[in-house]
Amino acid sequence: MATTRTANAHWEGPLTSGRGTVSLDSSKLGTYDVTWPARSEEPGGKTSPEELIAAAHSTCYSMALSHALAGAGTPPEKVDTKAEVTFQPGEGITGVHLTVRASVPGLSASDFEKFAQDAKAGCPVSKALAGTKITLDAALA
Repeated sequence: MATTRTANAHWEGPLTSGRGTVSLDSSKLGTYDVTWPARSEEPGGKTSPEELIAAAHSTCYSMALSHALAGAGTPPEKVDTKAEVTFQPGEGITGVHLTVRASVPGLSASDFEKFAQDAKAGCPVSKALAGTKITLDAALA
């Protein structure tokens, strides 16, 4: 069964001096401030499209890896994934780097690396970002 999730953005003013908000409407978890400086310089307590992509990618990747490991009979005790999305003004998103550390009893480091690489390729957010270079640092914790 397909699902649809909704977020809304509101922007006022020109790009560099304007400001806006993004609301997570499906979950009703909140509304967050966004600005160009938060995207291209320091966050200053505001978010950016790249931070939201990083949140989506790290979560999706952790879920995909956990699912694959459990399906192979080696469910993880924990999976911790950090996604770093790089934004270059004038170019756009230039890459995503995933760092994953997991505790998987009974699994060798080489087998874990294969599962980790497969999850990177198969994660739905990775697929949505197919035009972006995605790198991975995977290790057992």
